[in-house]
Amino acid sequence: MSKILRSAMALGAVFFAVGLTACGGVPDSAVLKVDGQTVSKEAFDNWMGIAASAAGQQGGSSVVPDPPGYEKCVAALKAAAPAPVKGQPKPTDKQFETQCKQQYTQLKDQVMTFLIRSQWLEAEAKKQGIELSDAAVKKELDKARKQAFPKPADYQKFLKDSGQTEADLLFRQRTQMLEQKVTEKVNKSAGSVTAADVTAYYAKNKDKQFTQPQTRDLRVVLTSSEKQAQEAKQALESGESWAKVAKRYSKDPTSKSSGGKLSGVQKGQGEKAFDDAVFKAPPNRLEGPVKTADGWYVFEVTKDTAAKTQPLTKDLEASIKQIVQSERQQAALTKFGKDYQERWRDKTECQKDFVVPDCSNSKKTSTEKAPPGAATESAPTTTQTTTGG
Repeated sequence: MSKILRSAMALGAVFFAVGLTACGGVPDSAVLKVDGQTVSKEAFDNWMGIAASAAGQQGGSSVVPDPPGYEKCVAALKAAAPAPVKGQPKPTDKQFETQCKQQYTQLKDQVMTFLIRSQWLEAEAKKQGIELSDAAVKKELDKARKQAFPKPADYQKFLKDSGQTEADLLFRQRTQMLEQKVTEKVNKSAGSVTAADVTAYYAKNKDKQFTQPQTRDLRVVLTSSEKQAQEAKQALESGESWAKVAKRYSKDPTSKSSGGKLSGVQKGQGEKAFDDAVFKAPPNRLEGPVKTADGWYVFEVTKDTAAKTQPLTKDLEASIKQIVQSERQQAALTKFGKDYQERWRDKTECQKDFVVPDCSNSKKTSTEKAPPGAATESAPTTTQTTTGG
């Protein structure tokens, strides 16, 4: 299924159930109000049904939990429950009711967050003067639908199974496209990257990102005592092979079986005492013993490879430009997202029984960041849909 259609699964009923209200609280017929715009309980119920349908297709109950008594939910759970294992008691109605309450809370929080953040995105797009025609939205959805469902019958089956209408999908597509437009504006505000920016980034990060560090290949013997290290060194000086000496004396599992070979040792990676000794020693001369926290080393440098810095070519300039641009855009989005969430949360009020952290009248503050695309990320899950956190 295409990525576009996977994300185009949600919001039509919300759009068509939004209304205006005067100041002074959330009307009884609504679940929330964002800057004067309300979302109806009818819309909430619609999305609870969609979320419950998704739960049913993922192995849970497809019945919407029905507070306060949860009679329908309890009956559905009882009917679907497998027979208990011999000797085990059947679950009680109270246990089923507890499960229904948990399911309701989970679905309610998910749906309310989705409805709120969808409204935030609509309001933000309006504030920024972003316009999007119905024809443009339908064109994108049609393209995604044809790719995912070449047969019309398959598309109709998908709508039925997911409990949605095409209006839901159209508005979800609209939401996604508005998100993209808001994000594009924020990214554009980050500004362009100049040649001076590229040069400065290269100079600042040359050693860490664009330089292959000096390395040395070694032969080592690591022993537990200075006496063993001296014996190993004497054996090597007398002409015994590194393979024999390493096998007899060394306790280093990495090099013991390979004649003491250690390749590509980088300066600064090892313990300072050993590191200093290795990178001061001339090649092809037996050195040590050197005391370290791991034991006593006898070693010989067999190859020295000098550090090599990548020159600032046209290709590297292009890569750095992309890196700097991406970092600036991410910083701009992070800054915007913080302001966006705080600004719209302050203008969001929820009915008493529908309060979630995104509501200004909640005692909790959401730890889930709300960048421009947060509305799409918080959608109730549906069949063949993945959601973000």
